[in-house]
Amino acid sequence: MSQMKHIDNIPSTPGKFKMEKSPYNRLRVHFSFAKLTFWSFVFLGLIFVFFYRSPSSSSPVSSDLSRRSLRTSSYGGPAWEKRIKASAKVRSRNGISVLVTGAAGFVGTHVSVALKRRGDGVLGLDNFNDYYDPSLKRARQALLERTGVYIVEGDINDATLLKKLFDIVPFTHVMHLAAQAGVRYAMENPGSYVHSNIAGLVNVLEICKSVNPQPAIVWASSSSVYGLNTKVPFSERDRTDQPASLYAATKKAGEEIAHTYNHIYGLSLTGLRFFTVYGPWGRPDMAYFFFTRDILKGKSIPIFEAANHGTVARDFTYVDDIVKGCLAALDTAEKSTGSGGKKKGPAQLRVFNLGNTSPVPVSDLVSILERLLKVKAKRLVMKLPRNGDVQFTHANISSAQRELGYKPSTDLQTGLKKFVRWYLNYYGNGKKSAQ
Repeated sequence: MSQMKHIDNIPSTPGKFKMEKSPYNRLRVHFSFAKLTFWSFVFLGLIFVFFYRSPSSSSPVSSDLSRRSLRTSSYGGPAWEKRIKASAKVRSRNGISVLVTGAAGFVGTHVSVALKRRGDGVLGLDNFNDYYDPSLKRARQALLERTGVYIVEGDINDATLLKKLFDIVPFTHVMHLAAQAGVRYAMENPGSYVHSNIAGLVNVLEICKSVNPQPAIVWASSSSVYGLNTKVPFSERDRTDQPASLYAATKKAGEEIAHTYNHIYGLSLTGLRFFTVYGPWGRPDMAYFFFTRDILKGKSIPIFEAANHGTVARDFTYVDDIVKGCLAALDTAEKSTGSGGKKKGPAQLRVFNLGNTSPVPVSDLVSILERLLKVKAKRLVMKLPRNGDVQFTHANISSAQRELGYKPSTDLQTGLKKFVRWYLNYYGNGKKSAQ
């Protein structure tokens, strides 16, 4: 199986490291220092979030964090526990019991529905923050409730709540999808990314390594970890130490943290690098979504181009294909090997690309939307800003094909047709506001 490669360029005995002997050694020192500096900033940010996110603070960053990552609502009592047990009850012979974090999110909703429909036990957890319109998340919650999935309203940083959930249900698996998404928003609210994507992940792993039995964990990394790579298609074996955004850096940090908890505590961990997921019930901050909204409203839409009029392209992946990859990762995840917080033997550690393998220029995406909406877009060609966006993404999925049986089957034309149908039905052809 595809294993995460962890390479450490720092010598094990620094006292024996003679810089003057070789230019290569000087390069190693420079690289190691840069690497150390980068991760020092990441973990200093983590410490900042842990110790300075008091709600009484007058700091704008702290107040925004408390607004974006809402505190856990009240919970407890026999009726509450009954709902949790009913939702997490396994109804198929070989079913699994899964805690899905970020269940009211785009991918989380689709994964939860798919798991429930095949007879698995599913319990959702979501804090319903306002990074984008919470009413869309509430609508997804209503959809899940009709399917039989209950979402506990709470934050992944609430260790007491997570421990309580595991006390009620001995989950066999965790599908960790909760995260602060979006590349550009990191420039406005960097603390929220450290809070959710690093501190939140650590908190989830801390609970998972302490419970008995330990669950197997599948979690959402991102194609953004490939950063400034120019070699395509992106392979899991490629370097991921050149992040182009803070979002990418936190996801890369997550992969290193996963390696640590696998190595020390025996947690079975599978990271999934999603490539530009789209489809019904999607995120309003994604280009295909707000392009649709603005085309219908007659507003101009930005079409970015790279230097020298270079094409900007994305490996758009339909959500149903992503869901198949998620379920396959859960089904092939081996058991964790730890007990009582102690590792008993080697544990599974994997990372997979989940993409479509067919990058499409963003200008072609707009052309498809024009045909489906029967409206001409007002295109505003602009230079690609230096805000964390990259020029292209392209997934090599050979590892996922081999190990998971992953085979995407939805082309962009077909997927966008389904999305537009949903959008027009949900928003009433633009009559209902799409925040």
